[in-house]
Amino acid sequence: MLVGEYRDFAFDESRAPQNRGLWRQEIFKTDANCPLDLEIGTGNGFHFGHYASKNKDRCLVGIELKFKPLIQSIRRPLRVGLKNARIVRFDAKEIEKLFADQELNNVMIHFPDPWELGPQWKHRLISDEFLKKIHSIQRSGSFVEFKTDSANYFRWTLERFVRSEYQIECVTTHLHQSRLVQGNFVTAFEDIFMRKGLRIHYIKVIKN
Repeated sequence: MLVGEYRDFAFDESRAPQNRGLWRQEIFKTDANCPLDLEIGTGNGFHFGHYASKNKDRCLVGIELKFKPLIQSIRRPLRVGLKNARIVRFDAKEIEKLFADQELNNVMIHFPDPWELGPQWKHRLISDEFLKKIHSIQRSGSFVEFKTDSANYFRWTLERFVRSEYQIECVTTHLHQSRLVQGNFVTAFEDIFMRKGLRIHYIKVIKN
């Protein structure tokens, strides 16, 4: 269980669903109009901490399954006195158990496991069903941002976004050779992939 000094900032599988529909008023102690964003798969938390720091007027929830990266993630904003971030240990495929309809604003999905082999595709996070879930819990005008180093997963994801209810805003197969790189925060995984000479594929969609 996630207790002790992180109890008010980190939630495990048993406690996290209790926050459904209550994130703003009960967990962040803010009003109903305060933006509430989500990062799925925080990893070591460099982007998570950066986003919380640069967006102090927004609330941020992170999802991470692995315990050590989860703790690393929440430590980063807490070390600099930020109180606008929370982290949960939960399976993102069951996102509807964490957030009520139209409770969320922006969603960021950076470098999820691509599960490259055909028989493994069923394990991929992005699916038609998952996008329907995300769409229903987001507020109008919010975005979903997706990054991957996998060309195959990029095509897979783009196909599903195209046939979803989202509107495509930006797409590139080479983020760092596009205008979209302005303002982009290079995550730890992103840096590793770039050093290997891999292209970063990027998609941004909007919920109307």
